Amino acid sequence: MNVTPPFTSHATELLTNYHAVRSYTDTLAAPLSSEDQCIQSMADVSPTKWHRGHTTWFFEAFLLNPYLVGYRRFHVAFDYLFNSYYEEVGQRHPRSERGNLSRPSCEEVAAYRAYADEAMDRLLAQPLDGDIIDLVTLGLHHEQQHQELLLMDIKHVLSTNQALWPAYSGQWIADGISSANHDQVMWVDYEGGEVWLGHSGDGFAYDNEGPCHRTFLMPYQLATQLITNGEWLQFMADGGYRTPTLWLSDGWHLVQEMGWRCPFYWYRQDDQWFEFTLAGLQPVILHEPVCHLSYYEADAFARWADARLPTEAEWEYAAGNVAGSENPLQELFGRRWQWTSSPYCAYPGFRSAPGAVGEYNGKFMSNQFVLRGGSCATSQGHIRATYRNFFHPHTRWHFSGVRLARDAS
Repeated sequence: MNVTPPFTSHATELLTNYHAVRSYTDTLAAPLSSEDQCIQSMADVSPTKWHRGHTTWFFEAFLLNPYLVGYRRFHVAFDYLFNSYYEEVGQRHPRSERGNLSRPSCEEVAAYRAYADEAMDRLLAQPLDGDIIDLVTLGLHHEQQHQELLLMDIKHVLSTNQALWPAYSGQWIADGISSANHDQVMWVDYEGGEVWLGHSGDGFAYDNEGPCHRTFLMPYQLATQLITNGEWLQFMADGGYRTPTLWLSDGWHLVQEMGWRCPFYWYRQDDQWFEFTLAGLQPVILHEPVCHLSYYEADAFARWADARLPTEAEWEYAAGNVAGSENPLQELFGRRWQWTSSPYCAYPGFRSAPGAVGEYNGKFMSNQFVLRGGSCATSQGHIRATYRNFFHPHTRWHFSGVRLARDAS
């Protein structure tokens, strides 16, 4: 699979970075028909067409309108249609009704993207101050987030067609093939103590990744690899979805209400388990990391395995403690988002940025849990040890898996 590479925010490279990210969004949309791009299969899912329009609107609203002299908006109604949650920018179309919009067409959205890209070429050809460079860089990372969301959402859309089981692309067999040796799963000890966490130094980071701060960790252990489909089948066979003592109360309520008996996108046919992937319906591969789990499922499995989920501080310290290939932990980055037991909240000293861009992260710090490590759908240039993803504990359509932790014996 192709993903956009790491990039910097130096002004001389910004235009190249801009076109690399923008063109990858178009590449992701290319396998999809106009009909595919218009469907909203649940409230959490946005149509592909909307993702393409919204990521363009971001550059128009925050860069072209305020900074490019003489810029004229492509269509005045797009401020309403493609604003997501920026209250200071103005009113917006309801999120749950994005799939009701047959207009603008996919062709019109493509024209909108081309129009904004030409204008951004003109803006980026001018002398740029630091604020503009920072906004462009934020916009590129924002679009990379939506590239992953586009894949998450179209997978859900296609999964609802259970007569055809349509594939998005054959390149996404098992949603990314693992290179880990799952025959040698071990535990790694960490002494803990006083450690520094959060982003510091050069390079891009979202505001919620800082400030860099001290915290204290008790001695702990992390599993070298992610939990596999085979291990999850053992959990299921041992009554994992039928044993209330393994579950948090809210999770057990969902198991009963929703009839959960397996991970999301798993289906039983002719006494065999299949998983719907971006490559269509495929037999469950036992050694692949299990995917599409809610926080409640991850927590229940950890309890069944006589372990627990790591805190985000434990995960980040372990991920950054030994650099590169020397780190004994496998599948840290780019395989599955890994649930932590940490609620999504502010670090000590956190302050939201002024203006509408300050709504990007801070206002969502409630009732969600942090995931770390990126997934097979995350662009390589968008993954870093301090990156904090977050979802509500009941959600399952994201590429989420499990790495276990234990208190040191």
